[in-house]
Amino acid sequence: MTRKILTGLSSKTYEHPFDRKALASLQNMPGVSLLLKKVNEYGIDRLLRLQSLGSEIRISPRNFPQLHQTFVETCQILDVAPLPELYLFRGTGHIQTYIVGVEKPLVGINLDAMEWLGPDELLYIFGHEVARIKSQHMVYHQMAIVMPTLKNLLSSTTLGVGGLVASGMELGLYNWRMMARFTADRAGLLACQDIDVATTTLMKLAGLPDEYLTNAVIEDFLIQAREFASNSFDTVDKVTKILSYTEPGLSWVVMRAGELLKWVNSGEYDNLIQQKNLKIPEEPEEKEGETPQEKEGWNFLTSW
Repeated sequence: MTRKILTGLSSKTYEHPFDRKALASLQNMPGVSLLLKKVNEYGIDRLLRLQSLGSEIRISPRNFPQLHQTFVETCQILDVAPLPELYLFRGTGHIQTYIVGVEKPLVGINLDAMEWLGPDELLYIFGHEVARIKSQHMVYHQMAIVMPTLKNLLSSTTLGVGGLVASGMELGLYNWRMMARFTADRAGLLACQDIDVATTTLMKLAGLPDEYLTNAVIEDFLIQAREFASNSFDTVDKVTKILSYTEPGLSWVVMRAGELLKWVNSGEYDNLIQQKNLKIPEEPEEKEGETPQEKEGWNFLTSW
């Protein structure tokens, strides 16, 4: 399959509106700039890089040529430069990837992902990670990663930001991080340029290996994803949603697949792929008849 190289691609052209609204809500929270300052003072960026450098295997064209080439192709398609470093870490029993590093990003992928995913599916998973670089939101993404550790220190007078958790900072980060997955999934699809590949990758993220991905299983998954996407979240209890979205172990692949299918069905994906000049779209106007879910972008920190 010949894939289009999306030279000049801007994240604004595929950014999910829920991502944009959740980030704006997070940035408007009191104390964000102070927390960013404290994260910088403690050298979190350097510590996260050292963790990978000291415990994981750096991928090169010589030791894992196919994996490295797929990563290079992903960055070429999405117009990400310079090329981040790529690291391989131990198997965990499920597919796992990450990206860290504000100034000098690096991507990590575990053994399970390398073994379970084909080259096309790796394009999707790599695209999902390097989307953080395209959006230039690594500082917030990284802050969300270390928040469980910082949470135990927030009450300490040495940090001086004890009220941030109570004021909703942690929930704001997790809310945005979940919404940012929608944008990252779109970038993954732009990298592999095949919705069927994106679908099987998400199903593997849910824990299904190749031998279970029959036509019937895939078709039922798509039905479930469309059903989920058609539901109104107005009827779901706010506390339940907050607890669900602050659970880091949940992949929410059905919901993510539903949102990705909605994007494809809207025609926006095809329009973007076919464009010769990738322009940043104008801010959409609010439409009559929008549901509160569409207007608020599933921001679980506001009143319902």
